[in-house]
Amino acid sequence: MSLLPSTCSDELRAVAFSLGVTRLGVARVHDVDDAEMARYREWIAEGYHGEMSYLDRYHDVRANPEHLLPGARSVIVCAFNYYPDRKQRAGVPQFAYYSYGKDYHEVVRERLGQLAAFIGERFGGDTRVCVDTAPLPERYWAVEAGLGFRGLNTQLIIPGLGSYFFLGEIITTVNFAPDAPFKGDCGSCGACVRHCPGKALNGGRIDARRCISYLTIEYRGDALPEDVCVGDRVYGCDLCQQVCPYNREAVSTAIEEFAPTEEFLSLDRDAITGLTPEKFNALFRHSAVKRTKLKGLMRNLKWCRL
Repeated sequence: MSLLPSTCSDELRAVAFSLGVTRLGVARVHDVDDAEMARYREWIAEGYHGEMSYLDRYHDVRANPEHLLPGARSVIVCAFNYYPDRKQRAGVPQFAYYSYGKDYHEVVRERLGQLAAFIGERFGGDTRVCVDTAPLPERYWAVEAGLGFRGLNTQLIIPGLGSYFFLGEIITTVNFAPDAPFKGDCGSCGACVRHCPGKALNGGRIDARRCISYLTIEYRGDALPEDVCVGDRVYGCDLCQQVCPYNREAVSTAIEEFAPTEEFLSLDRDAITGLTPEKFNALFRHSAVKRTKLKGLMRNLKWCRL
């Protein structure tokens, strides 16, 4: 299949921006480089993934997107801004910003589905939409697609915009003209490393077993590591992003589904304590918070120091 000229990528971007995408980049499908795969295997071998056993599966698929879509030629990486315009008040149990609104899996998948349909109608070829569920090293591909770089907090940082972004990908057999991979890093900043409450960050790697986000979302145990305190956090943690200088340039999202409801913003310790299964399901049915379930949220509340 011949390479589609860059004007086609411009047309793709125009449609993506109309669907709420902030940045879009295209990478040519290829094997993930050996050094990247070796770092990932070492991270797993050291147990840094904690109880997330699903991360130790499908290593062959992670090595090349063509395993997810035979004949794939392009990885289209899209960044969706979720930075909230309104935030929880101080003095109440805090939720990570990404969980303020509707579950990003639903929102991003629906919008990327529309973009994939456009690709099929306009350019032909097959597509596969991935939103944080397929074994695809999405931050690696975001760098390859020229969106930004991976910071010392392991987040993708988009210079001029920050890191409060959901990533979603479309793998396609259409051979779009690729963007140049991004070159850059955090330099000697290290603010995230110094401020991480669990001391989970080291050399651009994260030990999930000490990360507040992991402990309040993915972890199923009843006890925290002895020297880790969740502070005022009840679901997730944004501190490594809040202290990042790049996020001084963050602007509020224009995607309405990511905005918090008044009911959510009114949550305090008493309101969370009083949640019944019915109230929890009604409030968080379309929220990422449902992942921890009511039992997990109540456990986190016991850890929360407010």
